[in-house]
Amino acid sequence: MLFFYLIIIVILGEIYFKSKKSLHMLQQNLYNENNRYLKWVFKNIGSFINIEIIAIIMGLVGVLVIYDIERYSILAKLLIFIIYIVSIYSWYNKLTNEKTKKPLVVTKRIQRLIVTISILHLIPLIFMVLNNGDYKVAWLIVFVYSLMAYLNNFVIFIAKIINHPIERGVYYHFKHMAQSKLNNMPNLKIIGITGSYGKTSSKNILADILNVKYNALPTPRNLNTYNGLIMTVNNNIDKFTDIFIAEMGAYVKGEIKGLCNLVHPKYGILTRIGTAHLESFGSEQNIIDGKFELIESLPLDGIGVLNKDDPKQVSYQLKNKCKILWIGINNKDVDVFATNIKCSNVGTKFDVIFRNDDKKYPFETKLLGEHNVYNILSAIALGREFNIDIKDLQKAVKSVLPVEHRLEIKRVGNFNMIDDAYNSNPVGAKNAIDVLGMMPGIKIVVTPGMIELAEKEEQLNEIFGEQIAEVADYVVLVGKKKTEPIKRGLKNKNFNLDNVIIYNDVRDAYTFINSIKNQNLNEEVYALFENDLPDTYNE
Repeated sequence: MLFFYLIIIVILGEIYFKSKKSLHMLQQNLYNENNRYLKWVFKNIGSFINIEIIAIIMGLVGVLVIYDIERYSILAKLLIFIIYIVSIYSWYNKLTNEKTKKPLVVTKRIQRLIVTISILHLIPLIFMVLNNGDYKVAWLIVFVYSLMAYLNNFVIFIAKIINHPIERGVYYHFKHMAQSKLNNMPNLKIIGITGSYGKTSSKNILADILNVKYNALPTPRNLNTYNGLIMTVNNNIDKFTDIFIAEMGAYVKGEIKGLCNLVHPKYGILTRIGTAHLESFGSEQNIIDGKFELIESLPLDGIGVLNKDDPKQVSYQLKNKCKILWIGINNKDVDVFATNIKCSNVGTKFDVIFRNDDKKYPFETKLLGEHNVYNILSAIALGREFNIDIKDLQKAVKSVLPVEHRLEIKRVGNFNMIDDAYNSNPVGAKNAIDVLGMMPGIKIVVTPGMIELAEKEEQLNEIFGEQIAEVADYVVLVGKKKTEPIKRGLKNKNFNLDNVIIYNDVRDAYTFINSIKNQNLNEEVYALFENDLPDTYNE
């Protein structure tokens, strides 16, 4: 029986390494929100074919057929032991050498999952101890543990299901705390921001501008979900906060409405609407309806800011009778209009015209590209409603800093990095390519392409490849399979494929870019890093 216990200890060792990986993927897939984790599991189903199947079969044979033949028992146990020693060594090397962009964060939720997972794996061992000496039971437990190790991804999912009532209780507790806090702050102005593109940039620009007169608090980083807003309200808002700017993200129709019911914004900004998360929304109309849930949720004395250059916003039949402020660049029949836009590699200058005011007010910003002018216009529109003087608005816009990982220029080694790696979409990617085109010197694009675009994903990535070909001197594609459509787009424009390099890890691109700089010492090198997919998309 001692050898049986030794085998189980070895199997539990492998389960430890596998569970670490599975929990990492569960966390990165938002704890299976919209079945993201299960999609990842089934996408990687091919990895299930390995030598552990032999151990499962031998364990089953031990239970059903010849468990009492001593010679078989010794050989089988020895082989199973060797299989799991090899597997542990393989998993240890894999996890040690794996380059993760965002490692597993052991949050309270993960800790609760670990407790549940540990209990699930202790149950068979307790059963074995209670039946000590029964070889058939011992073989059964070896088979069960082999199966649990093999199907570890699903065991983790079962633990997540078991913990669901606990997590809902925790969620409702902190939700009640957040709502009580907001109810006790009647003078707090709450602004919601949503859209397919530019939410975070718009949020940070608005906060920088409003802070010239008020104490404005934006949601930190990308905390734009239910839990993110609850955490921000409970942990960050205090009695000195005048304005709360809530970024609102969504994967399905109805989520924005739920976020509005949580924080009740009086003001709302809708950035551009596009095809981001088309796969989870199901249709473009669902995306439009989902984003407009913010504006439809505003009170009658609220104010919504919409973009008249966005056909999807113009064509929407708004049912809310609240005040609407329109911004635009191409369409002049708006409340806040930008003209004389001059973009360069150091920033953007433009004039602003307000409805019923013939004056042109000059603005300048360090932010790159025409698309950032829209975000600034939205902030200026609300800034005026909050009685901020024009001169203060001009000063604030001039001092706005680039948002991290969103067309942020920084020096890395001996080249200039244009960091647009937070996420990517067809509109944002084209804007980034346009910005790269304004840069002097050698131009390089590093990208894994765009995701979550449903049936349009290949087509839009192929178009992206064609856009890259118009500007770039070199292209670094991250992930051979995912980037095939981009490569086709490059071919469509007769791009020199000798200047296309493919890596499986984005970090390998740095060595290549530095080598290009070393060959061209007299020219500046600008490398656009467009999108950086999470570890769940590693090939």
